[in-house]
Amino acid sequence: MWGSLLRRGVRCAGGIRCLSSGGPPWSQVVSEAEKIVGYPTSFMSLRCLLSDELSNIAMQVRKLVGTKHPLLDTARGFVYDSRNNLQMRGLVVLLISKAAGPSTAELSFQHDMVSGIYSSQRSLAEITELIHTAFLVHRGIVNIGELKSCDGPLKDMQFGNKMAVLSGDFLLANACTSLAQLQNTKVVELISSAIGDLVQGIYYENAKSSEENCLTDDIGISRWKEQVFLSHSALLAKSCQAAMELAKHSAEIQDMAFQYGKHMSMSHKLHSDLQPFVKESSNDTMAFSLNSAPAILHQEFRGREAWLKQIREAQGKGNIVDYKKLQEAIKAGKGVTSAIDLCRCHGNRALAALEQFPPSEARDALANIVYAVTRFP
Repeated sequence: MWGSLLRRGVRCAGGIRCLSSGGPPWSQVVSEAEKIVGYPTSFMSLRCLLSDELSNIAMQVRKLVGTKHPLLDTARGFVYDSRNNLQMRGLVVLLISKAAGPSTAELSFQHDMVSGIYSSQRSLAEITELIHTAFLVHRGIVNIGELKSCDGPLKDMQFGNKMAVLSGDFLLANACTSLAQLQNTKVVELISSAIGDLVQGIYYENAKSSEENCLTDDIGISRWKEQVFLSHSALLAKSCQAAMELAKHSAEIQDMAFQYGKHMSMSHKLHSDLQPFVKESSNDTMAFSLNSAPAILHQEFRGREAWLKQIREAQGKGNIVDYKKLQEAIKAGKGVTSAIDLCRCHGNRALAALEQFPPSEARDALANIVYAVTRFP
């Protein structure tokens, strides 16, 4: 079966088979996967989100209405996640737990399974989502020194920063408490190291941007992948591995789960980075990061100095960047097509990891997630 799936694509550099475009859209993939694991993952963190402490935080966040504090956008995303991206990590942990099934090495607690998933694995999925949400909230802290008058009163923006720190810390504390309750030293070690990776990855993301007049980092795609693994892939990869450890699966199965989580989330990040360059429906130019994968690859092909020259030419009065001009420059080069190839190559490696799991609806759903994040117009 998987051999035929892999044969749909074409060969990339290094003999790796890439995925062709096609497959169901993302929202349909998520909806079908949620039916397989037993309940909508949008309710995964409900116990925490309905707690008295977080309800009080939500009331305080209402004071930010009328400002442009990013914590408001984060809060809106929790309520209305039209693209079904926020709960993706927990869903993948549940799916891979069901795809692996019970371990033959440990039969004593199979009575604890619901819909083919252990209760400890469901708890782990919730923990993964809480950690991810906590870091999303922490990313909503603004640089007070860069504020403009149209962003909102200084007092409100400072208050928003305090709420972002406190509410993110609250979610992270809840996640750590639940993690300890799993009473599995290796799982605690894995998830703790993932939190450390997240912190390190976010530090790398912000270290250069804080420098004056620094719009883009002088890094290659290899360095970019290292940084993205830390900030986007490590949590999912290590959570997938931890889910296998909770079911006492072999080291080989644990490694395959890690590889799937790593490469699928790399594809997901690349897919996200490519959206401003491949969307056909929108007439408006989307602002994009000059450290996104297409821009980094464009810089590699053009050279650092040529890329900086293009950026300077796209800057108007007040150093405002004309993103449409830069977007067209990147599209005219090889950055976009190379990023699509890289996205599909990571997707192909995620599919290869799934070959170690027995055929099932859950495994098919995991494959469909890969097809969805490697699908382009």
